[in-house]
Amino acid sequence: MKINPVFRVLVWSFLAVKSVWAADSFIVDDIQVRGLQRISAGTVYNYLPVSIGENFTEEKQAAAIRALFNTGFFKDISLEKQGNTLVVIVEERPSVAKISIEGNKDIKKDDLNEALKKIGLTEGKVYNKQILDKVEQEMRRQYFSHGKYGMKIKTEVSELSRNRVGIRIEISEGKVAKIKQINIVGNQAFPNSVLRKEFELSTTNFLSFYSKDDQYSKQKLSADLEKLRSYYLDRGYINFSIESTQVDITADKKEIYITINVKEGDIYKLEKVKLTGELIVPPEELVKLVKVGPGEIFSRKNATETSKAISDRLGNEGYTFANVNMVPEINESQKSVAMTFFVDPGKRVYVRRINVKGNTKTRDEVIRREMRQMESSWAAGNKIERSKSRLDRLGFFEEVGLETPQVVGAADQIDVNYTVKEKASGNLQAGVGYSQVQGIIFNANISQDNIFGTGKRVDLGFNNSSIMTRYNLGFNDPYYTLDGISLGYNLGYATRNAYAANLASYNTTIANGSMNFGIPLNEFNRLGFDLEAKHTQISSTSLSSTQIINYIKENGSTFNTFSTSAGWTHDTLDRPTFSHKGGQQRISGLITVPGSDLDLFKISYKHQHFFPISNDFTFRLLGEVSHGGNYGKTSVYPFFENYYAGGTGDVRGFMQNTMGPRDSYNRPFGGSTKAVGKAELFFPVPLLSDLKSVRVGAFLDGGSLANNFNLSGSNSLDHFFRYSAGLSGEWLSPFGALAVSIAHPLNPQPNDLTQAFQFTFGSGF
Repeated sequence: MKINPVFRVLVWSFLAVKSVWAADSFIVDDIQVRGLQRISAGTVYNYLPVSIGENFTEEKQAAAIRALFNTGFFKDISLEKQGNTLVVIVEERPSVAKISIEGNKDIKKDDLNEALKKIGLTEGKVYNKQILDKVEQEMRRQYFSHGKYGMKIKTEVSELSRNRVGIRIEISEGKVAKIKQINIVGNQAFPNSVLRKEFELSTTNFLSFYSKDDQYSKQKLSADLEKLRSYYLDRGYINFSIESTQVDITADKKEIYITINVKEGDIYKLEKVKLTGELIVPPEELVKLVKVGPGEIFSRKNATETSKAISDRLGNEGYTFANVNMVPEINESQKSVAMTFFVDPGKRVYVRRINVKGNTKTRDEVIRREMRQMESSWAAGNKIERSKSRLDRLGFFEEVGLETPQVVGAADQIDVNYTVKEKASGNLQAGVGYSQVQGIIFNANISQDNIFGTGKRVDLGFNNSSIMTRYNLGFNDPYYTLDGISLGYNLGYATRNAYAANLASYNTTIANGSMNFGIPLNEFNRLGFDLEAKHTQISSTSLSSTQIINYIKENGSTFNTFSTSAGWTHDTLDRPTFSHKGGQQRISGLITVPGSDLDLFKISYKHQHFFPISNDFTFRLLGEVSHGGNYGKTSVYPFFENYYAGGTGDVRGFMQNTMGPRDSYNRPFGGSTKAVGKAELFFPVPLLSDLKSVRVGAFLDGGSLANNFNLSGSNSLDHFFRYSAGLSGEWLSPFGALAVSIAHPLNPQPNDLTQAFQFTFGSGF
């Protein structure tokens, strides 16, 4: 029998102490400690179960030895009696002076050191030889979780001065073991190829270098087995079971074979569905939430969603802790299920306090005016979540956290705690930049979305490029009244060289002033009104086309217009940038009023919707239609009010503003009617999924321009629709928003100008 060395030392020490004074106990007049190097005498005194003045007996001898050994600080302890002085002689264990790890590539050294720290091995700690066994076990566990089953580990301990040791860990990682086969045995209703599509684990494929789905993980396999079980339960196989699972690895540790044995059972249908218990709300409202019905194949997913929908509905009425239990009655002979949803609402819960933390700059009132849940009223889950969404949409915070802890000692009260992390909502820029369209840009701009923490926005800017020189001053108060009516003012002056913007050759000078109002109709709908006075002056150049020269001759070059516009917005987006779910619709119209030099109008409709596919993947559909026309004394729609298409704003892959009709010099002339459509799948950047300020996408764009519905004499609308496909990237950088795209035009026309790589910097998405 192998005797533990610590046990041997304990026995030897006990016998040695006993031999010193086997018969007599004594009163301790003094205690001395010898042999200490790093550990203080006070530490020994704290652990020693005897004090000066006590009677030192045989029982206390054994207790003293045990107490000091249990500290782990010493590898040898002996007790001696010198007169009435108790002498404690110790030999300290060495301390770990240095830990060096070599050969690791797949796992970072910091991660390995953190794992060693958890098992008690770190620099400065006391060295225990037995812990090296745990080191090897932990290292293997770390690498096995990365699929490296052929890894080898070698440890060396070297003695250093002053009773210290250095530990060297040499790792040979080996190659990752790949899943060679996943076999499902016993399935008859569904083929292996269909079932394996539900799995996260897979055999090696062309995306495995990124997804790592061909690397075995016990946790991933457990999740896949649950997905397999859910797949069958959602299709009526109530008695489905996984009989066994085997995971085999080849002798060279390079390939893994997974075998799953299943028993399908029979398909069960719903015989009847019953809703019972204390329903609280009108039954007809809850019946609409039931997603299962008699005659249907049993689906655990639909039954679970029904329970959650009813529970959420009750939560909106203040029954936060409501339980909706599914009670199935299985008829084995009929292969049917009678499903009962039993509703137990529990107590109605009220909100004691709403607490906000983290707002060091934003005033408390700015946050609280976004609250839809009130204190001292019953807790409504939809109002609590909506309040969080409104805080997200402010744009002042990087993150908004939500907790609803129950009040201690009160079964019917909760607190609602919002935690915000503020971001820089202001921008002060002065410098030189570059744009693909505008070239070199000189700019100075001050903007503050949350000036002095009040939630008000102020803009003061200057911009100078080869295309445009612009000055602007803007102010907006989103809560001009307590009811949420907004008020804003804008003043601007700009000169533009259209030729430098890839358009027909002419110049414009515009001075304008406007005032706008926003009126909330309800939580998701808003009306907007705008009054604007604008002075426009156009001038031709030596390269101006016949259309431009003739327009100026017939209509003049200076125009004063006064316009009013109105718009309706329906907005359910979860956040203003990088939206994940929800939608946005906007209808707007503009018309010039009597006293204007031009009689014109504009109408537009835009609708976009975000569909969450998973936590990281979002699909967006967008459609936009705009049209401008003339009336009254104005016989021709002004060309300088045209819409333009092409570039990062609409149809990527075509050069900015170059799509659609052209003038007599074959220069882009824009159109009075515009249509754009987009479909885009957003997903996180590979290997940077935790970085929430960056995302990439795959898109399909389409768009068209026309003049007064007369598409340059062509009757074929499809002829003028342009399509492109490609990849996009967006980054909310500290210096502004950056968007890039690589696109391929699918049906370019002979006169089209294409541009594969495009980018914008400093504009919103």
